[in-house]
Amino acid sequence: MTSIVLAGGKSLRLGREKALEEIGGRSLIERVIERLSLLGNEIIVVTSSSDQLPDLGVKRVIDSYPGKGNLVGIYSGLKEVASSHSLVVGCDMPFLNIDLLRYIMELSPGFDVVIPRVDEGVEPLHAVYSKNCLAPIEVYLREGRLKIFDLLPELKVRYVDNAEIERFDPRHLSFFNINSEANLEWARILLEREAP
Repeated sequence: MTSIVLAGGKSLRLGREKALEEIGGRSLIERVIERLSLLGNEIIVVTSSSDQLPDLGVKRVIDSYPGKGNLVGIYSGLKEVASSHSLVVGCDMPFLNIDLLRYIMELSPGFDVVIPRVDEGVEPLHAVYSKNCLAPIEVYLREGRLKIFDLLPELKVRYVDNAEIERFDPRHLSFFNINSEANLEWARILLEREAP
């Protein structure tokens, strides 16, 4: 299993490179890499350009089609890894729950995708993808289809529902990501209050 961190987004809603925003004295992406290192997997970061981020001490991969979204990021990462399955997370998720990540990794044999499904929908940037996803993603990219959700019905998917998630993360903080100043401020407050 490899861990893939997607950091190629344009950060349009925040207006600046959110991966480098700091909470608790470390950037969001450093915090994500630190959490993932507890899993003992190889970690790679997918970015849109070679100079987007400073050296983070992990392998870096450039998006195959920069600026085309998360599906391209997943594709670019999966193409570069040797492992059959990869855990994919966003660079802006400061409260990843290691026990929940281990659980979804353990479920992955026999499935193309293992993905949490909560009340708000599925969490495609907190999921495990297999190399079996590469061929269908290539077809989608050639057709200009860029939505991960559209691809799921064509794959063997194991959904991880609320009852399973709440055994590890009852407040669903794992899925909290930074898209605005308000999100950033709330993350700082959470970190100070609870250090999850």
